[in-house]
Amino acid sequence: MHELSLCSAIADAVREHAGNRPVRAVNLRIGHFRQVVPDSLRFCWSMQSADSGLADTDLVIEHVPAVVDCTACATRTELEHPIPVCGSCGSGDVTMISGEEFLIASIDLEPASAGDATADGPVASSGGAR
Repeated sequence: MHELSLCSAIADAVREHAGNRPVRAVNLRIGHFRQVVPDSLRFCWSMQSADSGLADTDLVIEHVPAVVDCTACATRTELEHPIPVCGSCGSGDVTMISGEEFLIASIDLEPASAGDATADGPVASSGGAR
C-alpha cells in the first residue's frame, strides 16, 4: 500500500511548512493517472496523522481528470481509462494536459495568536509530496 508512504511524505511537508501552527486541513490535487485510491489515502492519513501531531487535520482531495490534446485532429479528450489516446480519432499522438498531478495545493492553518512568532500570515504550499 503506497498510500501509507505518500501520507508520511505529506505529513513531513505539512509539518515543515506549518511550523508550530495547528493545521486545519491539507488540500491535495491528485491526477487520474496517479492511481491513488482516495479511500485508502484517507485511511492511511488517519493513521499517519495520529502519530505525527496532525490528528485533527482534514485531508481534502481534489480529483484531477486525465485530459489530452490530440496532435492529429486537434480534439481535447477527457480520458476514462489510463490509456493516452484520442477519444475522437484514436491517435496515440497526444499531449497530456492534466491527470499526472500529485501535489499539496495548500494547507489551512489555525489563525495565529497575537504572541505567535509566526503570525505573519497563512502558510501555503504549491508543491510538496510528489
